[in-house]
Amino acid sequence: MRITRINIALGVVTTLLVGAAWVAAHDSWVQTNTNLVRVGDVVFLDLMLGNHGNEHRDFKLAGKVDLASSRIELIEPDGSRHDLEPSLVDQGMAPREGYWAGKFRTSKPGLHMIVQTSEQVVSYAPKRSIKSAKTFFLASRSLDQVPHDTGGYDRVLGHGLELVPLTNPVTPMGPGTAIRVQLLRNGRPLPDATVSFIPRGQTLKEGFDEKYQRKTDTDGIASFEPDDANYFLIVAHHEDDTEKGAGYDSTKYSATLTVYVPAVCPCCPE
Repeated sequence: MRITRINIALGVVTTLLVGAAWVAAHDSWVQTNTNLVRVGDVVFLDLMLGNHGNEHRDFKLAGKVDLASSRIELIEPDGSRHDLEPSLVDQGMAPREGYWAGKFRTSKPGLHMIVQTSEQVVSYAPKRSIKSAKTFFLASRSLDQVPHDTGGYDRVLGHGLELVPLTNPVTPMGPGTAIRVQLLRNGRPLPDATVSFIPRGQTLKEGFDEKYQRKTDTDGIASFEPDDANYFLIVAHHEDDTEKGAGYDSTKYSATLTVYVPAVCPCCPE
């Protein structure tokens, strides 16, 4: 019986260690149920963690974000911020299963940004993992007359690795409209980096997928033109072996941006 208890204890410890390393190696993203609502309506959001031992090539879930090392907030059009963590509800049956779901009731017109960041040192890897995730939605006073020009999407937040939209991710948006982003490393353009534009339901091929991946130019800019309505998960990674500290000998960054591409542009005339 004593041996059995020891084995069980070792098994639990091993599971926790593997699980923590697993979580640190993956990427988080946030998504909403819609990219357009009437002012006063509720937007539902999901905070997810993906299967990214394969360098994040799909939308599949693997693990669940550790809220203890994470922060998620909403930035309204006027710059005011709201902590969204109290609204989050666990959607999994076990600690490493499912995802977090929450909601926010809008009160102001304009473009809203949801931002999640996290930092965690995995001492036994040893590696530090820093993540950044964004998504946007628009609150409009009327769904029949949706404003075309809504600023704020290109706001730089100063993350270690950050994807910044250079075109409005909500309006105008639809198949055939290019999604342009700039990848920043500590606020500066990061050239020659791989940016993936992953459609939900697709898995990118191994190596460099010419259809869904782009290399940033000298200004850190990458562009992709979707040909169908879908959710698109935009992902970039960067690892710095010179960033060392207590318990880690390198730092790995990930940045994600989720864009919903509707079949019909919400502000374009029919």
